[in-house]
Amino acid sequence: MTESEDLAEIRRAVRALCEDFPGEYWREKDRDRAYPSEFVDALTEAGFLAALIPTEYGGSGLKLDAAAVIMEEIQASGSNGASAHAQMYIMNTLLRYGSEEQKSEYLPKIATGELRLQAFGVSEPTSGTDTLSLKTRAVRDGDDYVISGQKIWTSRAEHSDLMLLLARTTPREEAASKTEGLSIFLVDMRTARDAGGMTIKPIRTMMNHSTTEVFFDEMRVPATSLIGEEGKGFRYILSGMNAERVLIAAECIGDAKWFIDRAVDYAKDRTVFSRPIGQNQGVQFPIARCYAQMRAAELMVHHAARVYDEGGNAGEEANMAKMLASEASWAAADMCVQTHGGFGFAEEYDIERKFREARLYTVAPISTNLILSYLAEHVLGLPRSY
Repeated sequence: MTESEDLAEIRRAVRALCEDFPGEYWREKDRDRAYPSEFVDALTEAGFLAALIPTEYGGSGLKLDAAAVIMEEIQASGSNGASAHAQMYIMNTLLRYGSEEQKSEYLPKIATGELRLQAFGVSEPTSGTDTLSLKTRAVRDGDDYVISGQKIWTSRAEHSDLMLLLARTTPREEAASKTEGLSIFLVDMRTARDAGGMTIKPIRTMMNHSTTEVFFDEMRVPATSLIGEEGKGFRYILSGMNAERVLIAAECIGDAKWFIDRAVDYAKDRTVFSRPIGQNQGVQFPIARCYAQMRAAELMVHHAARVYDEGGNAGEEANMAKMLASEASWAAADMCVQTHGGFGFAEEYDIERKFREARLYTVAPISTNLILSYLAEHVLGLPRSY
């Protein structure tokens, strides 16, 4: 795959930045379940988290293919882009559907790092991926909306100034259709927490993902927080979810490359029975298979990014990219542990940490089964299964 010099330069720059954050840094954060603020600050100062923000608002004005390269290289270096990736894909909804006043007020501050837009409030304990059944309610009261409800798996909420929040503004039974009645709000979390309308509770998970559940107790937000038209929020987030899936898929490709590189290096150097283990087909064939699987998924990721950047409906391509890349990453993770044997479980090799991190993406932000259901119904024309 031939890549433009601009994208190649982005790769070099991201890799150079990540060299300042070696495995020791990430192991310490993982042990303490700490947020990598220093790493996020470095990404912000370098302008990488403002990649998709137009230049007139202080950003780089890049396309999704460039953002995908940034996220891939972060993972390929052994770092963890989950600490910051939401700012990339949340941006889409604000860029496409926000008012000029909203963009002028927030985008320049996000670009400089004065404000962080890292929290995406969508999933709920009782709805999961059934977004249309969410229960968080927003009721208009004069110049405000009053919001009550709960979100779960809202990662980085403790480290974000702003939240993109999906809430129901029209009861489901009164909505014109099942996709109507949901609205998007850009919430100032600092104000909400100070006023007592928002409570954040951390959730400890198998990986250091800084995820939380968030409670809204008659939280007041100004009506100017509404993005776009009331009741149209579900369709607004769909295009953002395509961008999210492409970027997550790119991260998975980076992880797969990291696992494959580690396995290759170890298989060359590790000597057992007076020969490198990589000389054995039982070791080299799984590595080669994972490489082929990764390269095929990589092509789909870049194809999906191009479709998105050209303004097409990238639903099919983005979903396939996310599924294939997450499966390639998980296969490479398992292969890498197997190649290293007992050493794969040792903290100092970083493999067990990356192994835990890689497992997430066959489940989130959308599970493989939901992607298969989408492809079956919307691409192949089969009857709806749920």
